[in-house]
This record gives sequence, C-alpha cells and structure tokens, in this order.
Amino acid sequence: WRKVLYEPQPFPDNYVDQRFLEELRKNVHARRYRYRTVAFQSGAVVQQLCSVCVFVVTWWYMDAGMLSPQLLFGAALLTSLLGYLLLDAVDGGTGRRESGRTRWADLKSTLVFTASTYGFSPVLKTLTESISTDTIYAMSALMLLGHLVFFDYGANAAVVSSTLSLNMAIFASVCLASRLPRSLHAFVVVTFAMQIFALWPMLQKKLKARTPRCYVGVTVLFALAALAALATVSSVGAVLFASLLLTVSCLCPYCLIRLQQLKDNIHGPWDEAEIKEDLSRFLM
Repeated sequence: WRKVLYEPQPFPDNYVDQRFLEELRKNVHARRYRYRTVAFQSGAVVQQLCSVCVFVVTWWYMDAGMLSPQLLFGAALLTSLLGYLLLDAVDGGTGRRESGRTRWADLKSTLVFTASTYGFSPVLKTLTESISTDTIYAMSALMLLGHLVFFDYGANAAVVSSTLSLNMAIFASVCLASRLPRSLHAFVVVTFAMQIFALWPMLQKKLKARTPRCYVGVTVLFALAALAALATVSSVGAVLFASLLLTVSCLCPYCLIRLQQLKDNIHGPWDEAEIKEDLSRFLM
C-alpha cells in the first residue's frame, strides 16, 4: 500500500495502515508563555483602563465645580511638555528624525489644534443640547467601552483599530463636554482627552520598547494615581476598580499559563498539504 491516489491499488481510498499514527505530532506550534512576560504585557491594558478612569474622574470634578478649567489646562500643558521632552530623551530624538518632523513643526501642529478646538468650543458646547442627559451618559459609556475594545494593545488581530478607538474616545469626550457649564470647560475637556487618549499611549509604547523597568514603574504609579482619584469620588468604585486591575494584571496571566497546559492540538498526515516552494516566478 502506498499513500497515493493517482494509481490504482487494491485498497479503498480511505484505507490507512498501522504506521499512520506514527506521524502524529501534538502542539507543534504551541507557544509557551512565562508568567512575568504575560504580566508585563498586560500593563498596556492596565494603563488604558486607568486612562479612562482618570478622564472620567476629571470630568466629574469639573462638572461638580471642584476643578477649574484653567488649573486643568495648565497642569495638562505642563505634563504634555514634560512628556514630549521625555519622549525625545528616551530614544534620543530618533523617532522624530525618522518621521522627518522638527520641533517647530510639532509646535505649529499643537497651536493649530489648540486654536481650532478653542474656536469650535461653543459649537461643541451646544452640539447635543437636544439630546437628554441620560442618553449622553449612555453614549459616552458605550464609546469608552468601544475605545477599550478596539485599542491597539500590541496584538495582531482584526478587531484592532487605533483610528476607530481614538475617534470613539474623542466622541465620548465631546458628549461629556457638552454637559459642562461653559464653553471653556468643553475646550479644556476635549484637549485633555486628546492628551490622555492620543499622546499618552505614544509615550507608553516608547517606554515599553526602550526602558521596560521604567515602563513598569510608570504603570504602577499611574494605577495608584487613578485609584486615589477614584477613591475621592467613590470608595466602593475604587475597590471594584482595584479588583479589576489585579484581575487583569495578575489573575488573567495566571489563568492563561494554566490553560496552556491543557492545549492539545494534533498534526499529522491528514493535514492539508502546504506548498513550500517559491512559485512567484510562475506569476510573471
């Protein structure tokens, strides 16, 4: 008996001999993960959860009149400047030179965005006046959830869309800003949303690639700051959020490592044939 179908044999087409299972292989392409590596990679999820938490708490303080827009704008401007300098210091300006951008070009883009956002802030303030507040809150929660789902955490998946994720976060910020008392509040909230949802992830990725230890330290400090801010609003919410962060950063990696031991993929002569030879010369 030969394992071919192009010549007649005195056996049925589905016949196999006793050597058939000798070619059985299990978990050929299975990846073995280490707990520390998986926990380190979960830092991107933790940071994004904390970003949403900080943004919502900041909006709540402004809506309650406990935080002035001037103070928030000044603090955001100072932290953005420090983050820009840190971004250049981490890679020595390599990323900026490779993109062909100069500091003057970055400054002009910042001024144009700030001026245009300030000019449109009265429109943003009155954009959703005809929509009920409950609907605005529901839309904002849905958009922030979509932002977390579609955010680029480093996985190569079809669901990842950085553009969609950012647009959903900005849409949520516009919806929430429309419920603030003045146009200046709306301008500051939208500007702060761009800083925390667009600029902050860029610094995260650079720190993660260049200085992993610094990235871990920044993640821990940012999580503690988010928990402290949330605790001033709701102690129960802070406890639940801390449980969520511990689940994402500690429990989920442990479950993934344990589930890897149960993986049982089989490979053998029944797999579909794969053409290994380069056939591009036939396409010319």
